[in-house]
Amino acid sequence: MPITPTKKIWMDGELVDWADANIHILNPTLHYGWGVFEGVRAYATERGPAVFRLTEHIQRLFRSAHIYLMEPDWSVEQIVEATKETVRVNDVESCYIRPLFYLGYGEMGLNPLPSKTKAAIAVWPWGAYLGDEATQHGVRAAVSSWQRIGNNTIPPTGKATGQYLNSSLAKVTALKAGYDEAIMLTPDGNIAEGSGENIFVVYGRKLITPPLVDGALAGLTRDSVMVIARDEGYEVVEASLNRTDLYLADEAFFTGTAAEMVPLVEVDDRRVGRGVPGPVSRQLLGLFQQALVGKLDRYKEWNEYVHD
Repeated sequence: MPITPTKKIWMDGELVDWADANIHILNPTLHYGWGVFEGVRAYATERGPAVFRLTEHIQRLFRSAHIYLMEPDWSVEQIVEATKETVRVNDVESCYIRPLFYLGYGEMGLNPLPSKTKAAIAVWPWGAYLGDEATQHGVRAAVSSWQRIGNNTIPPTGKATGQYLNSSLAKVTALKAGYDEAIMLTPDGNIAEGSGENIFVVYGRKLITPPLVDGALAGLTRDSVMVIARDEGYEVVEASLNRTDLYLADEAFFTGTAAEMVPLVEVDDRRVGRGVPGPVSRQLLGLFQQALVGKLDRYKEWNEYVHD
């Protein structure tokens, strides 16, 4: 979906005009995909903009950097504050946030170690990733012929720029075939996740989501929904799933920062449950949406306000 430019992008401590936030064409991250990033969202609340689980997102960014032997000059606390500053100077109430560690210009080749780690943060207004009506009506997905990357191929535990070629191939294939999203499997045939979302199935009052060992990212939206569901008395387990588990589930849904929480109503041309968003999905979605904007006191620590 198109991006609406904002005023400033934070780049290594400087606020740069949107149109001037450039890197050299021989930047090694551009050529080899050696970079790590996060997807974060800020929401309008009664106390002004609040970034959802910001510190945890930035901690995960640094874990990704560690996996990829990147050594930022910045601390978690500094990137957290820089993120808030970037939201403030762009005067946005709700926005998507993209923190990025990338390699500086000066070295080329497959050895990234001599290149200095650089940092940038951009924010912009961004609507529903899977479409404005996805939350209300649900989405259709297809199991992809493109397998999810494995732990000994490219580590799925991190969020590296280059690894998302894998997800993009699956996403494009699904879109060209008329679906809204792709579902990716491990080489063993277990469900990993969507192209950019975690996935849940519902059987009665039991929620099942693939374990991280099956290539699922440790999503913070995933974790939030698991916490909310357990607080509501649902049984929540991490267990391997295959594609027929999706066909036979009472309900299913995607979770992710960009997608937020979206019911999955059809897989491989097979109706999931009744083929409409089910009661469990609707209940958890309602609670999650309240948590995003600071309306549930029991989850108030998830909201990190831009104006303290």
